[in-house]
Amino acid sequence: MSRHTFFFKNYVAHVLLIIAAFSLAGGTFYYQMSQYALTAKQAELRTTVDSLAEQTKLLVDNNSEFGQQLFNISVARVAQEDEIIVIITDQDGLVRLIALPDGTATNPSEERRYVVESGAVQQVQRTGGYAAVGSVGILSETSSYSVGTSVMDDDGSLIGMVFVSTQDRAVAGVIRHSTQTLLLIILVTLAGALIISFIISSRMTRPLKAIADAAKQFAAGNFDVRVPEDNHCLEIDELAVSFNNMARDLDQLEELTRGFIGNVSHEFKTPMTTIGGFVDGMVDGTIPPEQHDKYLRIIAEESRRLSRMVNRMLDAAKIQSGELLLSPAPFDFSEMTSQIILSFEQKIESHRIEVDCDLTDRLIVMGDRDHVFRAVYNLVDNAVKFTQEGGKLTLRAAPEGANCAFSITNTGAGISEEDLPHVFDRFYKADRSRSLDKTGAGLGLYIVKNIINLHGGEISVRSDGGETEFAFTLPLANVQK
Repeated sequence: MSRHTFFFKNYVAHVLLIIAAFSLAGGTFYYQMSQYALTAKQAELRTTVDSLAEQTKLLVDNNSEFGQQLFNISVARVAQEDEIIVIITDQDGLVRLIALPDGTATNPSEERRYVVESGAVQQVQRTGGYAAVGSVGILSETSSYSVGTSVMDDDGSLIGMVFVSTQDRAVAGVIRHSTQTLLLIILVTLAGALIISFIISSRMTRPLKAIADAAKQFAAGNFDVRVPEDNHCLEIDELAVSFNNMARDLDQLEELTRGFIGNVSHEFKTPMTTIGGFVDGMVDGTIPPEQHDKYLRIIAEESRRLSRMVNRMLDAAKIQSGELLLSPAPFDFSEMTSQIILSFEQKIESHRIEVDCDLTDRLIVMGDRDHVFRAVYNLVDNAVKFTQEGGKLTLRAAPEGANCAFSITNTGAGISEEDLPHVFDRFYKADRSRSLDKTGAGLGLYIVKNIINLHGGEISVRSDGGETEFAFTLPLANVQK
């Protein structure tokens, strides 16, 4: 099937609708004009045919040759003056007299018999009258206006019929002229309507064309282009707003991706350079043997940092593709959190950080311990990293209805209002407000949020008054159905 533009389809639909509407209007007008002309002419002929029927009854009552001659003359004069054809028949439709508009009246002989068509005869016999457009079976003009009536004797018996017909070219000319005028008006109006429809269709499809052109530019990598959002059409305006929002998201994602690539390149380069430099130093003897253990520990730490970064990127990829699977089982959340805090003991002591830890004993939650461990570890790692020396770290975990409510608060520079809505975005790093964040690729909090959400929990962040708090919920094991 061939494909056409939306403008083409919309314009063709308008054209067909306009043509159909004008055709219907023209047909209705022509029908009404024809019916009006028919009704008016039949009413005029009805008076004439009724008068002729009275004369025919008198002729039958006083049948004589002289009376027949006078009757023929009278009927011929009426036919000439009114420019009509008069047909008088017996009760069976056999023609006895024909008077023409030229003033002649003829009594057909027995050898040349004319009979009015049976339909007209039966209608007169049944109803006493007849009206139609046609030749009644003996006229050459098939479009004549014809009216008929019955001739009854004093006993009410049918003794004859009278038909009058006229072509009435004046009425036909009026109808023809009116139809031609109407057709001209329709053609002029149709041309104007088609031009207006073309303009309207063009204006309607212009925003869609702009959106299509912008989409092509997006495909080419240009995410700066935007489309107008005020198109005087609610649906198109909504589409334009959604399109611009998508463009902004793509632009932001592109910026974040570029930042991510730069961060990952830098973070990979630093430990790899360190590892390579120390290994080369030990191999070529620059680093004396008695210091090998010291630098091997540094190499081990840098290797673990590389491993953590790779794992975070793998986790982010699994989350995005929906492949991060959970193996939920009951475990002690408080015991796990205590274990994580102890693993940061050296850093906490070196920064002289005060720790306030309030964890409810035996706080059993339902979840995947490995993934939850990673989420809490990331939050604690961030909190320790961004707590100023001599600051305070506060952890709370307690049951709250059907959930375990956990929060971790640290003092420090905090997060700006501008960065706060984006801290859980992928690749996002609030370096301007959290200048201590010199490592990482902006994936940690993104992974934390998705792990909590996959467990059916909610996570939030608050930062004010020099304090930053992350809080989340997890379902308790003893309320699972």
